[in-house]
Amino acid sequence: MINPPHHPASFRDPSGFVFQENDLFYRLVQPSYSADYSHLMGSGLYERLVEKQLMLSHHEVDAREWAFIDSYRILLPQQVPFISYPYEWSFEMLQDAALLTLQINRLAMDHGMILKDASGFNIQFMNGRPLLIDTLSFTRYDEKRPWVAYRQFCENFLFPLYLEYFLKVNAQKWLACYPSGIPVEVTAKLLPRKSRFHLGVWLHVYLQQTISSRARSTASAPPFNKNKLLRLLSHLDSIIQHFGKSKSYPTTWRDYYEHTISSGEYLREKENIFRHFIRDIPFRAALDIGSNNGYFSEILAEKGSPVISIDTDSQCIRQLYLTVRKKSTTNLLPLCVDITNPSPAIGFNNLERASFLQRIHTDLIVALALVHHLVLSQNMPLEDLATFLAGITQRYLIIEFVPLADDKARELAENKDQYHSPYDSASFEFQFGRKFTIEKKEVIPGSERVLYLMVKR
Repeated sequence: MINPPHHPASFRDPSGFVFQENDLFYRLVQPSYSADYSHLMGSGLYERLVEKQLMLSHHEVDAREWAFIDSYRILLPQQVPFISYPYEWSFEMLQDAALLTLQINRLAMDHGMILKDASGFNIQFMNGRPLLIDTLSFTRYDEKRPWVAYRQFCENFLFPLYLEYFLKVNAQKWLACYPSGIPVEVTAKLLPRKSRFHLGVWLHVYLQQTISSRARSTASAPPFNKNKLLRLLSHLDSIIQHFGKSKSYPTTWRDYYEHTISSGEYLREKENIFRHFIRDIPFRAALDIGSNNGYFSEILAEKGSPVISIDTDSQCIRQLYLTVRKKSTTNLLPLCVDITNPSPAIGFNNLERASFLQRIHTDLIVALALVHHLVLSQNMPLEDLATFLAGITQRYLIIEFVPLADDKARELAENKDQYHSPYDSASFEFQFGRKFTIEKKEVIPGSERVLYLMVKR
């Protein structure tokens, strides 16, 4: 029997690969990685990482049952409910993933191993915290050699954090352009002049750029030792910890609930209707689109099912992630995703990284205070919006219609030369009625906005 086909995202590491069988993901360990895997399992490192909830657990499957020709071990890892990518994470999510990588590397060194790669794609967020998912990221540690994954760590974590910290521009934008990591040459050109007074920038950006731009010498590398590496890791940790002291910057929607109609009595009335709608509908997973600071995402999470909360405003998602982290919420995942331009399929053969819409599987879609923005600002026809939402929900839709009589809708309409019309409740119900049945409909007291509970036809 031949080996199973590897997952499209798992082909780069010669040590092994991930494959799927009966809706479960397995990891095949190649014979070439046998010595490193034995050390990982025998040194106590694996148990330590799992005990501290830093890495996915796994159990070994009897390889003889699979009869693959090139396999040392077959692992069944703890399954990840939803795969997200670094270009969908907020600043603090990327920061926490970076700190996790450094923490794991120090623990590995204590057990005679070291991370041989430091890709952001090796980290996933589960139960409200980052975890290493690549069991084969480790190799045995040679004190005489520098950390081979140092440059990759900088390109995947440190450089995008530096760019957002100094430029106040979303790190996701840079990582979307450079999914394998932002090159040092690009980072050095983009950082502002004031960053040159930052010691870490000199050491990890400009010095690294100088070294990498030199012609490669045939001379042996300078001597290295464990103390030097520990100081390097400590310095990186200190820099990234310091980012936590940075303040968020103002954006369009960050304070939406505080400075618009969505405050006070209106918000309480809307919450009451929303809670009434979700009380009796069973859903295994929910997606809150345009969630702002996640006020209603948190209400959804109270039901216990996994909730993904997305918004195009990274500062809103940043605020929500901090709340999730503070409350230790385990079933709410905030992501920076623009639903009008969601993360596309990228990588080799456009299969290595699946699009957001390919990854999302949900029973319930929530779209509150969203329709008027998409129709009046983005020129999206109601018909197309209904078709889109019907395509990604498996059953339920809770959606809010904001009529032109509403101050916010009128403001958006006045700023547009033209938009798809008619835009009124009758047209909304007609277009959505072609894809959904309207189960409940309630006007939010104190406004002309309407909340709907719909079921997919």
